[in-house]
Amino acid sequence: MLLIGESLNVISTKIGRAFKERNPVPIQEEAKKQKELGVDFIDINLGPARKGGPELIEWVVKTVQEVVDDVPLALDTSNIEAIEAGLAVCKGRPLINSIMCRKERYEKMLPICAKYKARMIGLLWGPQGMPRDEHERAELTVELVYAANEAGIPNEDIFIDGIVTPVNVQQDQVFSLLQFMPMVEHIGEGLKSTCGLSNVSNGSPDHLRPILNQTYLVMLEKNSMYSAIADADDRMLVDIAKGRRPDIVEVIGKVMDEEKIDMSSLPKELQDYVKTARILYKKSLYSDSWLEL
Repeated sequence: MLLIGESLNVISTKIGRAFKERNPVPIQEEAKKQKELGVDFIDINLGPARKGGPELIEWVVKTVQEVVDDVPLALDTSNIEAIEAGLAVCKGRPLINSIMCRKERYEKMLPICAKYKARMIGLLWGPQGMPRDEHERAELTVELVYAANEAGIPNEDIFIDGIVTPVNVQQDQVFSLLQFMPMVEHIGEGLKSTCGLSNVSNGSPDHLRPILNQTYLVMLEKNSMYSAIADADDRMLVDIAKGRRPDIVEVIGKVMDEEKIDMSSLPKELQDYVKTARILYKKSLYSDSWLEL
């Protein structure tokens, strides 16, 4: 699975301060580290960037590409002017993260995406907000893909983000996204997909977040997910994404295929992935103590 590194983010204290102070050192160190870890895109997340957004994103893009110019960038801000300013100075073909399925947003952003021949993430956040289920996700996908195609953006350049929610508060939505994923390739040939993977573990205890993220990554990929915006510092997650832990992938797949599993024959590590997959697949109710049961 392709990985989009999430750590160049304004919400990080260190990175946010570096953005504000125009200090290139932490930004370049993080970009080089993500390249070494093997990410396929580096996401630059400025948040709203309401004040001085265009100037800031130009500086950040140039700062990153001074030291890493062979890993494409994802530009992540709700400031449309900043998005265009970033695209104008990007080397290679960047990815816009993201274009919401709201007419007042996509009518402004799709022409910019087409102008710079950028790739785009289509975020399935519609006029009513979060889609209720996989069927509403499909409806929003059809609307957004049609509009993108009309603007001259081919399916191959569109990544659909069905929106990951925290399992500790919206377990049904976590399962619904899994049900939606196989629909994407049927809606349009060549469409890709992605998600903000770490959202699934938001609000869960810190020591449980990695296994939730890792397990959900496997489950999404099994259901045709193409890429994920994720924490490249999680070395186990990277190993799983790059195919270096087939044992974990296999045992999670057995949960999804509803195969009988002899837990006593598994080492504790794999038992924990089985228990976590059962939570994410709605076979068990979420609680912070699921690994202890």
